Amino acid sequence: MYKQKLKGNLMLLLAALVWGMSFITQSKGVEVVPPIAFNGIRCILGGLVLLPLCFFLDKKKGEQAQRFFAPDLLKGGIICGLFLCLATTLQTVGMGFGTSPGKAGFITALYMVLIPVIGLFTGKKPRPIIFLSVLVAVGGLYLMCLKPGELTLQLGDLFVLGCAFAFSGHILAIDYYSPKVDGVKLSCLQFLVAGVITLLMMLFTEIPTLSAIGEAWVSIAYMGVMSCGVAYTLQIVGQKYTDPTSASILMSLESVFATLFTVLFVALGMNLTGGALSAREIGGCVLMFVAILLVQLPEKTKA
Repeated sequence: MYKQKLKGNLMLLLAALVWGMSFITQSKGVEVVPPIAFNGIRCILGGLVLLPLCFFLDKKKGEQAQRFFAPDLLKGGIICGLFLCLATTLQTVGMGFGTSPGKAGFITALYMVLIPVIGLFTGKKPRPIIFLSVLVAVGGLYLMCLKPGELTLQLGDLFVLGCAFAFSGHILAIDYYSPKVDGVKLSCLQFLVAGVITLLMMLFTEIPTLSAIGEAWVSIAYMGVMSCGVAYTLQIVGQKYTDPTSASILMSLESVFATLFTVLFVALGMNLTGGALSAREIGGCVLMFVAILLVQLPEKTKA
């Protein structure tokens, strides 16, 4: 059982690594393509990339393969897709109202706090060590993402807080459906649902040009193939083996990886906002990794 949990946690850690890199690629992409259009295109691409893999795996499983539109799979894909669409849209709108990327990252990651609180009302009481891990991780993110005195409430922050609730719903929905359905197909369906809805919203807000999409093709390709197709599938499969609160703490490491990648690329000469880590940011990274180590502690078995 512990080996399975470790396997799931490693998958979630790898997903966080991929998402950490996506902060840089997305920031470059939305300089050229409007944000809602960018989100819609990358989601559709993520779903299309997974379609051939779904058919290949079906061929290997033969008669044991789950039908693509089985009731649980279809329902799970729609619910997860709606949560994902809502979360990314609220985050984009919030940043459009002036919430800084660091502050948006901190508020979004508050799903770590929301998930165990929701669990208390649904009968899933986390271990005491999990609550300690959440507090340590939130403290680490505060040191990494926010400057002293920046914890003031603005209109954009409320949208991003809504995004944290939506991501909580997304993680809990995956926790419910991932043991019941094919993980790759669930990932594929959620992206197609999220992509279609986002592109429909785009028609009322912004129309990107083909030249802009062509200019940002590297960012779109990374976000579609790696961030959506690979990382979210790792999340769905990884969550089969671990509890949602532990999963949320592991996935919040994307902020740490984003910071480290930014430092690396600035050192290599790329034009990005950021640079060498301050003592405050290093302290935040250390606290985040301490939180991850606490999550890995095995649960005491009852006699």
